Amino acid sequence: MRNKARECAFKIIFASLFAAEETPSFRRGVYKELDEEEIAYAEKLVGLVRSHEAELAGFLDKYSIGFSEKRIFPADKSLLMMAMAEMKYVDDVPDIVAIDEAVGLAKKYSTERSAGFVNGVLAAFLNGGKE
Repeated sequence: MRNKARECAFKIIFASLFAAEETPSFRRGVYKELDEEEIAYAEKLVGLVRSHEAELAGFLDKYSIGFSEKRIFPADKSLLMMAMAEMKYVDDVPDIVAIDEAVGLAKKYSTERSAGFVNGVLAAFLNGGKE
């Protein structure tokens, strides 16, 4: 199941907002309950966010009306960047699945209002043509 992989990728992306590099033991600890396929998917998401970080930050500025990318709560920023990367660059995942997974993670890891914010930004991104 990719939902565990997404959750682990989120944790790594979130941690990267606070530290330039994570230790190999940190990553191993995050991945300890994943199988090889799930690890590969989590690594794919982390890699997509890292390689397209500037572009994704631009999407956040464009679609999070009233909030610059720099003002978005770090957990929400991590979820949004991961979901946008998945929506834009992963062809075998329906956009609605990426949105639903991000909203679910926002409910689990972020503030009370974050799920609605994450859903709204991702819906705007989807309706904007993921340009």
